[in-house]
Amino acid sequence: MQKKQVKTLRLILGDQLNDRHSWFKQVNPDVIYCMMEIRSETDYVKHHIQKVIGFFAAMRCFSDAIKQQGHQVIYLKIDDPANRQTFTRNILYLIETEGIDRFEYQEADEYRVEVELNQLCTLLPVPSDKTCSEHFFTERDAMQELFPGQEKIVMESFYRMLRRKHNILMEGTKPLFGQWNFDQQNRKKLPAAEQPPEPLLFQHDVRAIYASIQEAGIETMGSVNPANFTWPLNREESLRLLSYFIQHGLKKFGTYQDAMTTSSWAVYHSRLSFSLNVKLLDPLEVIQQAVAAYTQQPEEIAYNQLEGFVRQILGWREYMRAMYWKLMPDFSFMNFFQHQRALPTWFWNGKTQMRCLHHAIQQSLEQAYAHHIQRLMLTGNFLLLAEIAPDEVDAWYLGIYMDALEWVEITNTRGMSQYADGGLIATKPYISSAAYIQKMSSYCSGCYYLPEQKIGERACPMNSLYWRFLHQHQDKLQKNPRMAMMYQVWNKMTPDTQQELLTQANAYLTNIENL
Repeated sequence: MQKKQVKTLRLILGDQLNDRHSWFKQVNPDVIYCMMEIRSETDYVKHHIQKVIGFFAAMRCFSDAIKQQGHQVIYLKIDDPANRQTFTRNILYLIETEGIDRFEYQEADEYRVEVELNQLCTLLPVPSDKTCSEHFFTERDAMQELFPGQEKIVMESFYRMLRRKHNILMEGTKPLFGQWNFDQQNRKKLPAAEQPPEPLLFQHDVRAIYASIQEAGIETMGSVNPANFTWPLNREESLRLLSYFIQHGLKKFGTYQDAMTTSSWAVYHSRLSFSLNVKLLDPLEVIQQAVAAYTQQPEEIAYNQLEGFVRQILGWREYMRAMYWKLMPDFSFMNFFQHQRALPTWFWNGKTQMRCLHHAIQQSLEQAYAHHIQRLMLTGNFLLLAEIAPDEVDAWYLGIYMDALEWVEITNTRGMSQYADGGLIATKPYISSAAYIQKMSSYCSGCYYLPEQKIGERACPMNSLYWRFLHQHQDKLQKNPRMAMMYQVWNKMTPDTQQELLTQANAYLTNIENL
């Protein structure tokens, strides 16, 4: 008697577009892949319209690609009458209608999705199995494995551990050139005469997807030209973007990675994070191509440029994911400073007289992109100084950026940017007055507010808010050795000067909607 073939349904999430996964090595007629555009994913926060379009379009490209390889795919578009609009309801429906005997899925990167899929498996009438996504350098429990029993793990220690483990930029057991980190060489302002390369943009007509999003009534933010959508949507385009960065951006990436300017929205940044986070690119291949370029062109690409880029991929990205899975779900409720103020409404339109924030927010609304210093030291800095509730900060960052998935967003906002975890990720709050912004950007020139002024109608709000923040949280921060110099300056001020700064800051907070 012939053995009955097991009919398997495999779920592919929107951030699992990896055709190099072992799932796809062989075409199996008894395996059906399913992908779905669902309201539970579009609606948990308000997303940028480019982000929603980008995920839908990339998913559709991926579905077409694996179909061409011979795989069976059921794809539920947002307006499909059969779409039940959640993972759970759609999977239960497909198991029943397709006669499925087994359900399989790759581990989710986001905690809320993992919880839903784990709960779904308890409801299924068939066996289920979970497999690795085969993307990251580390497993989700990397912190417990690499640093057992250690509560405080700094990124630099994690980065060095992975350099050793994977033999990246190493000479035996020592780092290349005898130094782990070249960050001190990577903090320069962009000179006025410097001309970064034009960002590589792609051309896609996504008007049909845009129309389906509008007809579904999905609430979004930001702007888009649906006749000319510029993000990479498949692996071939993502590889082209990687090659373009290595050829045109890597040679000055490290030096100017912290620079902010009104003359270039991309500067020398790679803009690979969307392609990486949906797994069109593999982090190892990205690093290998960058290292190969350095090896072949050492006269063109200085080592500090390469190390700064590798640290972002191997250090920062992997560290944030590992910390996410170490600390969730408690991490999402942390509010160390007990900040409760509402997000200013101008964060949704950029209408503020603060030129730095106007530009960074406007760019984010237009491009669904801002580089890490714009996020950390402009928008994030202001939100922390202004005592905005971490829940509102998380929702804004998670929605507005093309590359934002919770595992990488919340660790950077609630952790590194807002210090709402009390220092589990960052060693100190990342705060600054106008001096840092003036040092690292071209924003202060032509601004209504004056960066040198601390008191008065046109004094830059960042100045008095900075000192007020230190005053408000002195009991929690003054013992932090990295904050000692700031408190020495504050404590040397006369009581009258301190009060002037506090009065100025409080007036700005009272009038925050009109800054």
